[in-house]
Amino acid sequence: MDLDALLSIAIVLFSGLFFGKLVTYIKLPNVTGYLIGGLIIGPSVLNILSTESIASLGLISQIALGFIAFTIGLSFKFNYFKRMGWTPVVIALFEATLAVLFVQIALLLAGFDLSMAIVLGAIAAATAPAATVMVIKQYKAKGPVTDTLLSVVAIDDAIALILFGFAAAVAQTLLGTNVSTNLLRTILNPIWEIILALLIGAVIGLFFKYILKIFATRAGRLSVLIGGVFLITGVATQLGVSELLANMAGGLVLTNISLDAQRMDDMTDFITPPIYMMFFVISGARLQLSIVPTIGIVGIIYILFRVVGKLTGAYIGARVMNASKDVQKYLGPMLIPQAGVAIGLTTIAERLVPEHAAEITAVVLVGTLVYELVGPIITKISLEKAGETNV
Repeated sequence: MDLDALLSIAIVLFSGLFFGKLVTYIKLPNVTGYLIGGLIIGPSVLNILSTESIASLGLISQIALGFIAFTIGLSFKFNYFKRMGWTPVVIALFEATLAVLFVQIALLLAGFDLSMAIVLGAIAAATAPAATVMVIKQYKAKGPVTDTLLSVVAIDDAIALILFGFAAAVAQTLLGTNVSTNLLRTILNPIWEIILALLIGAVIGLFFKYILKIFATRAGRLSVLIGGVFLITGVATQLGVSELLANMAGGLVLTNISLDAQRMDDMTDFITPPIYMMFFVISGARLQLSIVPTIGIVGIIYILFRVVGKLTGAYIGARVMNASKDVQKYLGPMLIPQAGVAIGLTTIAERLVPEHAAEITAVVLVGTLVYELVGPIITKISLEKAGETNV
C-alpha cells in the first residue's frame, strides 16, 4: 500500500527519532540509528515504506544533500586554505586514485573482464560527505583531523568525477564504441561539468551577498538561505552537473565575501536536523538486503580493496605533505562512507558496460549498505582517538 506523502514523512521522522535515541544507549552515532531505522521500516524488513513511497520522498534527499554541501562550503574561508595549503588536495588525490587502482588491479588479478574492472574500479574513488558531516556535528568535533577531513571529502567528489571520466573513455575505447572525437569529449566532459557546477555556485553565492543586504531580518535571511540552496540545487540539476560541488562553491564564495555568512551557518544548524534525519532514514530504507547474496567474489573484492586503497592513499598523502601524526593515523578510516555520487556513477557504468550492468549495480548498492552502516561508527571512533570530540 502506498502511503500519503505526509504520513510517510511522519513515519520517517518518528522512526529517526526513535532509532536515533535507541543507538545512543550503546554509544553509536545518531546517523547509524537513522540508517538502521530506515532499513527496518523499508522494503527489506517491515515494508512500512514501499519502494514507491520512498521514491516519492526523493526531494527530501536532494534538499538535504544541498544543505550538507553548502555547510561544508561555509567552512572554507581563504585563511583556512592559507593555513592548510595543498595538504587536503594531495591527500584526496592519493586516497581516491589508490582506491581506484587497488580495486581495478585486484579484479584483474581475479580474472574479471578488463572493461568491467576499469569502470567498477573507477566508482571506488567516490566518498560520501553526508554521514561524515553528521558525525562531526553530533560530537562537535574540532581540530586538524576534522578540518582536513572536511576538505578531503569536499575535494574528493571532483577527483572522483575526473577519474571516472578517464575510466569511461578507456572502457569505451576497449569496447570499440568510441571514435577519437568521442574519446576526447568523454575525457573533457567531467572537467567541464565540474567547472560549470563551480560557476553556478559561485555566481549564486555572490548574489547572496547583495540580497542579504535587502532582507536583513532573521526571517528574510532564513528565506534567502532556503531559496538560495534550492536555487543552486535546482539549476545544477537542470544542467546535469553536481549539485554537491555547486552548493559547496556557493557556501565558499559567501563565507569569504559576506559578514552574514556566520549567521547563515547558525541558521543552517537550526533548521536542518530534521531534514538530515529524514535523509538518512530514507537512505536506510533504500538499502536492499535481498541483493547481498548476489554480489559474489567481485563484491567482496570491491568492498575490501576500496577500503585498503582509501587507508593507504590517505596515509601516503598525509606523509608526503608532512601532516600531523593524528591526520596520518585517523583520516583514512573516516573516508569509508560511500553513497550518492557512487550510485549516480553506477547509472553511467550500466550504459558503458551493459553486459555487466546488473553485477556492477548490485556490488555498489551492497557496498553502500556496508559502508554507510559501518562508516559513521568508524568516524566516531577515529575522532575520539584523535581527541577532537567535545561531547
